[in-house]
Amino acid sequence: MTLTVERLQAGYGGGTVLHGVDLTVPAGTALAVLGRNGAGKTTLVHAVCGLLKPKGGSVRLDGEELAGRPAHRVARAGVALVPQGRRVFPSLTVAEHLRLSRRRGEWTVPRVLELLPRLGERRRNRGDQLSGGEAQMLAIARALLTQPRLLLLDEPCEGLAVGLAERVRAVVAELTRGGLTVLLVEQQPEHALAVADRVVLLAAGVVAGTHTADELRADPSLTDHVLRVATHA
Repeated sequence: MTLTVERLQAGYGGGTVLHGVDLTVPAGTALAVLGRNGAGKTTLVHAVCGLLKPKGGSVRLDGEELAGRPAHRVARAGVALVPQGRRVFPSLTVAEHLRLSRRRGEWTVPRVLELLPRLGERRRNRGDQLSGGEAQMLAIARALLTQPRLLLLDEPCEGLAVGLAERVRAVVAELTRGGLTVLLVEQQPEHALAVADRVVLLAAGVVAGTHTADELRADPSLTDHVLRVATHA
């Protein structure tokens, strides 16, 4: 499913964080949004998934307008969020998380555990007994069980050790190869380039540039520029 965001404005209270953002994520591809803290990355995903009502603009999934709908209706349209910080329930077991998240569809608990086998080994463990990487896998599994057409990931590798971050990136890459549309926000270019087809630079609430991941991999000087914009703009 193709996500189209046009002239999106959003913020909190009387302030505006996003000042007319335009981006497109074609069906079955991954778009990474890079930017420093405060650039508007989380505001963007919250506006797309309905946690934040936009002040203006359009958010469409295969032509269906989502802007302004409450979060539960956006979720029913096929949008799932893996939030920053995992946000798993500390007192619930992995199995209970999966059971509560499950909806009818192609993503079943056995299929999720095949993709994320470590969760199968930890099914009886509570949320507060999981490592950071395991909690991130659980957050992804929980989102997949809602049968998304669009998966939003808010800094999925934040705070993870190198090996665990690589595993999360591998899972995201596998999902896009399977045809899922993915929008992820990141602060570290190496995480974005490992999974994304295209990269958007967000600075002070506006799009500061768009590149293909292949362009960035092929041109180290361009990657350095992206790094400077993403972390210092």
